[in-house]
Amino acid sequence: MLTKLKWIFGLLLFVTVFVVLHYNLPQRDIVRITGTEVLRKDFSGWTRMFYAKPDTGDALSFNRDLRLINSVKINGKVSVYRNEDTGFDWPPYFKLDSSNLQAQAEDAISNRDKPEWYVVRHYGWRNTFLSIYPNAVSIKPISGPEVRLIPWFNSVLLTALAALFWAVYVRARGFWSRRINPVIENIDAAADETTSRIGGWFRRK
Repeated sequence: MLTKLKWIFGLLLFVTVFVVLHYNLPQRDIVRITGTEVLRKDFSGWTRMFYAKPDTGDALSFNRDLRLINSVKINGKVSVYRNEDTGFDWPPYFKLDSSNLQAQAEDAISNRDKPEWYVVRHYGWRNTFLSIYPNAVSIKPISGPEVRLIPWFNSVLLTALAALFWAVYVRARGFWSRRINPVIENIDAAADETTSRIGGWFRRK
């Protein structure tokens, strides 16, 4: 039973860490920007947690304008990004220039006859059912869609986190074997002894 609980706890911990990292770590897409728009959005629902606070300097409101950047990926799939300040909140992208980014996106609009390709750095998820969008952090022009993007930041960060996790795991495992396992073994032994005594009483009767 204890072994099953360990596996369940470990699986839940892994899934939680994976979801948090997948949502918050930066991702990059090669896209052709097709347009921008401003959508009036109601933030009173539970999906509010997938959106940032109002732009720095604006008042808190549950109904406000949401800047969107429309684009098309290399494979022809449509990709829509929101453009919100993150300020000094989580995740720590310290984005304070959403107005400038919107102007840059409008200047980068191109058509399929004369495409101009850009790298959009973003975080978050796109879900049409929940009406949530990844948040664009920056836009940079590139020479063409064949440019290869290497996730250096994510690779270094994940390696560091894996090393930290392994160090904590080794020390926790050593502590468990030295301090916790003997206590559990003593409890099991005492329980077995008590069970044997009770069984002996019933047999004598």
